[in-house]
Amino acid sequence: MRERREAMTPAERLDKSRRICRVVRDLIRDGEAVMVYSSKDLEVNTRPLIGELLDSGNPVIVPIIVKEDVSLRLSYVKDPSVLVLSTFGVPEPIGNEIQADAGDVDTIILPMLGFDREGGRLGYGAGYYDRFLARNPRIRRIGIAFSCQEAEEIPCDENDIHMNLIVTEEGIVFSDGKR
Repeated sequence: MRERREAMTPAERLDKSRRICRVVRDLIRDGEAVMVYSSKDLEVNTRPLIGELLDSGNPVIVPIIVKEDVSLRLSYVKDPSVLVLSTFGVPEPIGNEIQADAGDVDTIILPMLGFDREGGRLGYGAGYYDRFLARNPRIRRIGIAFSCQEAEEIPCDENDIHMNLIVTEEGIVFSDGKR
């Protein structure tokens, strides 16, 4: 899945990212607080989505990776320019944090290394998001990835949290019916 994603040109990734973000934007309600990952180079580029949400007046929250206890700390973002490369090369608002609480989040946009059409999500292996979602099951979960990252079946165990929706550049490819 990594190799398939890496085989795309930067222009392809950007074009597909924009298409994904347009679909996701249409799924977000006015005023809804959205937790969205700040993307690394090869991931679906969430920068445009963050900007559009902020322009629309939606509260935007980003995760900050806490390696010491394998958890996520949350911060509001008012301006995407404060995001700087941090842990694992992920842009985070280090030095510009505005504390947020999981209870503030209505919807979360998650990165996926792989996915299947049953809502299964393959992350990067450390379980940061799965632990966060297990403690916050009421949050609507939208996984985003490029269609080339699809697998026939993602092996899941009791610790793996399924998505409510999965979006690729082809549109919504999975929905559990709870939009």
